[in-house]
Amino acid sequence: MEDGKEASTNSLLKDECYADFLDEDFDVKTYTAQAIHHAVIAEQLARLAQGISQLDKELHSQVVARHEDLLAQATGIESLEGVLQMMQTRISALQAAVDRIRTKIVDPYNKIVARITQLARLQVTLNLLYVLDDLLH
Repeated sequence: MEDGKEASTNSLLKDECYADFLDEDFDVKTYTAQAIHHAVIAEQLARLAQGISQLDKELHSQVVARHEDLLAQATGIESLEGVLQMMQTRISALQAAVDRIRTKIVDPYNKIVARITQLARLQVTLNLLYVLDDLLH
């Protein structure tokens, strides 16, 4: 039964009605311009309507044949969405914790850098004072 469905799908896709659409370089504007240029608009529309009807029938038969698998996948997707939402919540909480830790580290670090800069300036000033003191005495 499965091989019959696959053969049906393959024969649909090999139908010349779909050949233009399955081409990787398909351009709807070019296709439309050619249909207008060759004055076969009604014929093309009829072929497209027939193709759409065939595709609808094939899609319906595929859904009917695989409805259990499709339902299982839909259920799986719902549970994955729940897990994904939970993970996003945990990631947000982790990001908030990292931000808190960062501020606990960055603030003291900035204070240490400021104090070291002050200390370096004081050292330079002190050295200048010693040099001046030596020059004056």
